[in-house]
Amino acid sequence: MEKKVTNFKSCLKAMPNILVSCRNEKGEDNALAVAYACNCSYDPPMVMVGIVPSRYSYHMVKETGVFVVNLVPEELKKEFVYLGSHSGRDEDKLKALDMKIGEGDKVNAPVLLDCPVNIECTVVDSIKTGSHEMFVGKVECVHAKEELIMEDGSIDYAKINLL
Repeated sequence: MEKKVTNFKSCLKAMPNILVSCRNEKGEDNALAVAYACNCSYDPPMVMVGIVPSRYSYHMVKETGVFVVNLVPEELKKEFVYLGSHSGRDEDKLKALDMKIGEGDKVNAPVLLDCPVNIECTVVDSIKTGSHEMFVGKVECVHAKEELIMEDGSIDYAKINLL
């Protein structure tokens, strides 16, 4: 006889883990670790990220309507854990980690340059699902390290050891 799962948090694991970076209207940058994320449309391209309303970054995304999805390579595991276990209310986490920050081309949000792929998004919708609010972001621009871009313009994910 099979056992029943009682911890529903682990019943489906989205991959990969990502960092969402954002900026509030005062110009403060932040990033948080996000486990709930996925593609949700390819025409137009859209992604969805789930953020708990009590998180500091939640209000930044709500007030500005933009965010950046940053894919995390294995070598940034320490930074991913730190960004997921400390709050931007208490410190400038990106400065504490000495992470390289760039400016979005299409959205007013920071791009985490240490990450191999960055996806700039504009919020077009959201839905509260219980513990999280799922933000649907229209993909405005995708950045990738040059060595990852294939001849057809797509990203060669086989070259990235994602967390």
